[in-house]
Amino acid sequence: MPHVEPGMRVGLFGGSFNPPHQGHALVAELALQRLGLDQLWWMVTPGNPLKSRRELAPLAERIALSEAIVPSPRVRVTAFEAAFGQSYTAQTLDRIKARNPAIRFVWIMGADNLRDFHRWQRWQHIARTFPIAVIDRPGATLAYLSSKMAKTFDYARVDEDHARALAFRKAPAWTFIHGPRSSLSSTALRKARR
Repeated sequence: MPHVEPGMRVGLFGGSFNPPHQGHALVAELALQRLGLDQLWWMVTPGNPLKSRRELAPLAERIALSEAIVPSPRVRVTAFEAAFGQSYTAQTLDRIKARNPAIRFVWIMGADNLRDFHRWQRWQHIARTFPIAVIDRPGATLAYLSSKMAKTFDYARVDEDHARALAFRKAPAWTFIHGPRSSLSSTALRKARR
């Protein structure tokens, strides 16, 4: 795990990044700015249990491509999950929390993931582990109103105007952040390569 100091605000941005693209960089940049983060961990996962591994590029390649596009020196590209043999977000977040009790973490995800968030293993546990910042993505803006997660944790939604304080809130707490959006998608980029 990247080095952190007590009291820091750190965003956790996980994904397959297969391949990483400027849309991911935009999400990271928006999170850094709007959440007032000291760091953002760009966590390249070994694989997504909900996606096929057939087209998954090697981890080292996805790390190198991610490092080439990070938008800020405050972004730390890491793949520590591979060392732990974990692929479930809930397990990873529990491990991060146990090792870094003095850090204020925020889980960051694109709104396109919000639609299916309830399919993630122990998704309600994830929402109760760290506050969540959902970053707008094309075609997913309304997911924050209609998703099962949004409906279940409606009482915990924080107005976007208070996003900078999200890291100081006790989970469950989440916000939806609007801003510039990129139409790029890893799926479309893989299809274009074929």
